[in-house]
Amino acid sequence: MNLVTFLLILSGICWSIVYVDCIRIGIKDKCCAIPFWALVLNFSWELLQTVLGFKELGVQTQVIVNSCWVVLDIGIFYTYFKYGFNEFPVSIAKKWFYAWSIFGLFVSFVIQYYFIKQFGIVVGGSYSAFLQNLLMSVLFIGMLIKRNSSMGQTMLIAVMKWIGTLAPTILFGIIGIEKIAGPNQLVLVLGIVISVFDMIYIILLNKVKHSEKKVLT
Repeated sequence: MNLVTFLLILSGICWSIVYVDCIRIGIKDKCCAIPFWALVLNFSWELLQTVLGFKELGVQTQVIVNSCWVVLDIGIFYTYFKYGFNEFPVSIAKKWFYAWSIFGLFVSFVIQYYFIKQFGIVVGGSYSAFLQNLLMSVLFIGMLIKRNSSMGQTMLIAVMKWIGTLAPTILFGIIGIEKIAGPNQLVLVLGIVISVFDMIYIILLNKVKHSEKKVLT
């Protein structure tokens, strides 16, 4: 196994662990463990990269990983549609929750599609993946602050998310691959910023969990 394949598989395993634990903790805590916009952007990216990936790239490691993520997304969407309304303002009718959700999915698919249309499936997919990952890192911090607790959040999710993004940052930003013309400085900068936010989130979540343990003891 070469280094490129190792980093792709490492990222795939880490993010798969994130998704599985999001489903577990979401069901346990009766909430959605991924912020809404991160969820819909991820799902649209993974579905398009799977469908178009098999069509344009064939059977490759990353395309197979993407298809596995799509399946896991279904489990996360289950927790979102079952428990997500609980975090909406009480004055909003449930029909608007569903309307907002469908609108978010539509917007996400449009954005992801035009990234691919403009830059191609590999370059466009890389740019949109890192940009939405940056948004996700910020949203996770926002979710922790909004909930004012560790509900729906685990250290396993936080750490695996960080490693799962660090691996492709090294691959695309430092090592470089031919399809994106060698090491990509934009990806490297985005990956570094994501790591900073992820480490901030890990530190904050760790402090919250310690505080919650003290209250229980």
